[in-house]
Amino acid sequence: MSRVAIVHLDESCLGNGREGENPGGAGGLIEVRSGKRIQRRDFYSHTPNTTNNRMALIGGTSALKLLAGKGNRFRVLMVSDSEYLVKGMREWAPDWASRGWVRKAGPIENLALWQELAAAARLHDVQWTWVRGHQGHPKNEYANDLAIAAARGAMSSEGAVESGFNAWLDAKQAKGKFVGYDPDLAFEALERRVAEGESFPLAEKV
Repeated sequence: MSRVAIVHLDESCLGNGREGENPGGAGGLIEVRSGKRIQRRDFYSHTPNTTNNRMALIGGTSALKLLAGKGNRFRVLMVSDSEYLVKGMREWAPDWASRGWVRKAGPIENLALWQELAAAARLHDVQWTWVRGHQGHPKNEYANDLAIAAARGAMSSEGAVESGFNAWLDAKQAKGKFVGYDPDLAFEALERRVAEGESFPLAEKV
C-alpha cells in the first residue's frame, strides 16, 4: 500500500497583474511518515516574470515530481489556498484532457503548465483541497513565507531541503501565535483520513 504524503502549498507574485516584470515564488512543506517519525522537507522556486496562477501550477508540479523521486508513488493530499489550482485539478483539467486539451471557450491559459501538472499527478494517487489563505493556518502561513522569500530573494531550492518549519513554529509560538498547535497531531489526523480512503471536499478547513 502506498505511503501517505501531505503537501501544503502557496505561491507569491510581487506586483501580480502590474505592468513590467513581476517576480514570483512558489513554496511548499512536504510531510511524510518515516518509521515512527514525521519527516518534513521544504521546497521553493522563483521565476523572474510570472503570475500567481502560474506559480501555483509550478509549485504543485514541483512537489509531485519531488515525491516521485526513486520511483516512489504516494497517496498525496495537496492543500493549497489557490482556488485556481485546486478547482482546476479537480474539475477543469480532467475535462480538458478528455477533450484533447481544448475547450469551447477558446485557448486554455497556461496550457503547457496544466499539462505538466496533470502528468506529474499521474505519478501518484492525488487529492486536492482548498484552505482559505491568511486565516491563521500555520502550515499554509509557512508555505506562504517560503513563497514570498523565494520571490523576493530570487531563490530556488535544490530539490527538497531540510525543513525550517519546527523552528519557525517555535518562534511564532514564543510570540503568542498558534499556541497549542501540534503539527504532528495535525499531520496524523490528515494522514489517517487519507489512509482510510476518505474523499476530501473541494474546500475544507484543514
